[in-house]
Amino acid sequence: MTLVEKSGIACAASGKAGGFLASDWCDGGPVSSLARASFLLHQQLAEELDGPVAYGYRRLNTLSLGIQEQPTSNSENSELKPTSNSKKSELIPSWVDGDSAVNPVSIGTPQTTAQVHPQLFTRVVLSAAVEKYGVKVVIGEVRKVELEGGTGVRGVVVDGELVRGDAVVLALGPWSSKNEVISGLFRISGLKAHSIVLRPQNPEAIGPDALFLKYMTAQGTSMDPEVYPRPTGEVYVCGMSEEVEVPDDPQQVLPRKESITMLQRVAQAVSSQLANAELQAEQACFLPCSDDGRPVIGKIPDINGAYVATGHSCWGILNAPATGASLAELIIDGHSKIVDLKPFDPARFRRATRKVSIF
Repeated sequence: MTLVEKSGIACAASGKAGGFLASDWCDGGPVSSLARASFLLHQQLAEELDGPVAYGYRRLNTLSLGIQEQPTSNSENSELKPTSNSKKSELIPSWVDGDSAVNPVSIGTPQTTAQVHPQLFTRVVLSAAVEKYGVKVVIGEVRKVELEGGTGVRGVVVDGELVRGDAVVLALGPWSSKNEVISGLFRISGLKAHSIVLRPQNPEAIGPDALFLKYMTAQGTSMDPEVYPRPTGEVYVCGMSEEVEVPDDPQQVLPRKESITMLQRVAQAVSSQLANAELQAEQACFLPCSDDGRPVIGKIPDINGAYVATGHSCWGILNAPATGASLAELIIDGHSKIVDLKPFDPARFRRATRKVSIF
């Protein structure tokens, strides 16, 4: 088995995402079974791969919380000044010490929400695959999928060299539409999301609480940033997104300074612990989104041995384990047992195109 990565392991969203996991937030839709199966697999993987410390897996509480910026002067760039004198709700964690925090609502418990450190998770899982199963890692660009007789896979061409394989899984994220096999069947767009990683001086003072904020700036702009403390001592803050073109290389994905500055303001408003924290990373990545909002997982029509896994949007890390397990079952056994892949079948786009052409 060979893994081909263009720039580096976990160099894009797999390493820069938040790593938030929820068992039931996708209930009521087609992704429900995938999310629930994956949530359980995350627990199993953490137990098997030398315990949760290996990549920051833990269960946690999750809150929805309102934050209102209050300027100290007429300047738009002034410091934030809490003005609320109301008694702090017992739901608000002690480390969230800004008086402007209001309206806390519990939206997840350790039974339903958890987290991983995405970059560490990706690398630990890959290391285990290399050690236990002899997976080979090749750094290079997949130029094309090589076919035998036009209908069966021979392998992929990587920087001019053929890497042979009986089956090929195209897991290209927001770069999926740049591959000719995929682009002729469906479209994947990319949503650029920004984030910062902070290192507080006293990380032990910050508890395992994920925050989903209803944030109002002093200028009246509303946002929905998210804050994830990690057991590795870091705090991840995200929430500024934009629709822009996906560059050819993951190394070319750079953050907008204005977005990073805004996320720093968010951190300052949430906690004094974060106001004085070291800025370890300012970054951006693209979330892969399908036209119908569902992941695309399964066999590519009309090409024997070609499979795809993409379009997971913001739930890529959550749904990674069940996506990989179900694809392995599909490739080896001809069908998936862990999850019904019919809602994610790539052929649905071909059927949709036919319906439009009829009418």
